[in-house]
Amino acid sequence: MNEGIITVLKPPGMSSSDVVVDVRRVFETKRVGHLGTLDPEAAGVLPVCVGRAVRLFEYLVDKQKTYLAELVFGASTDTQDAQGTVLKTSDRIVSEAELDAVLPCFTGRIVQTPPKFSALKYNGQKLYDLALKGKEIPDKSREIEIVSLERTETLGTNRYLLRVRCSRGTYIRTLCSDIGDALGVPSHMAFLLRTESGAFTLDHAFTIAQLEAKKADGTLSDALVSCEDAVAFLPRLDLKDDRLRPAKNGLGTRVRAADGLYRLYCGGFLGIGVVQNGSAALKVHLYGEES
Repeated sequence: MNEGIITVLKPPGMSSSDVVVDVRRVFETKRVGHLGTLDPEAAGVLPVCVGRAVRLFEYLVDKQKTYLAELVFGASTDTQDAQGTVLKTSDRIVSEAELDAVLPCFTGRIVQTPPKFSALKYNGQKLYDLALKGKEIPDKSREIEIVSLERTETLGTNRYLLRVRCSRGTYIRTLCSDIGDALGVPSHMAFLLRTESGAFTLDHAFTIAQLEAKKADGTLSDALVSCEDAVAFLPRLDLKDDRLRPAKNGLGTRVRAADGLYRLYCGGFLGIGVVQNGSAALKVHLYGEES
């Protein structure tokens, strides 16, 4: 059975939900879910869980993300990106030195107010839908973390390429807008490419067309990261062979290990285990039927 995590290279103009639909079709399974939405006009890494891997969502979705974003000064929009309606314009030129000087103000833990045109929900409705209806948008400000932020290239007058490493829930278009506000110049994000999502990178991403080709030649499984490899960041814990059946039945096993999450093994990989007060129990079942 083909299951694990596939890194899809999402093109601009395609929604994350569309990617899930295509992956379901390619892998011929309904058990599919992505690890963090990418806006339709953004491109790049979209990890998608297939089969039992969907059980790993909460353990993988919070990983840091890395983006390349084109920041443009001179115009702001209602969506904070190039697809929106222009709100303000300015002829002022922002120099490299000015931009470099303000970027440190946006690193570390900061409070960000997500754009009103976003997929965040309020009372079950997306802010995007509320905005289109002209409804009042509630304040959804929250703390996020910008791990690193740097200008990597000057693309032209008032056009800069930024590399951003950040926590889950960060809106890069809002960051671009806020940088402009800090400099007193309207700005927006012209393009966004996600290069990393946790351990999943652009170097090992596949287009839907490439996945279809691999399916046709029988190598589709080669594109998947196994559930075991996906949680390699957790320490390993091995149980004695006679604890296999009790572990699968949810019973605890006395161990000498600190409290926390582990990759749990008993002969083979079982899944994610949790240790509490010296007792290890299987929390997320990821083993095959033959295990």
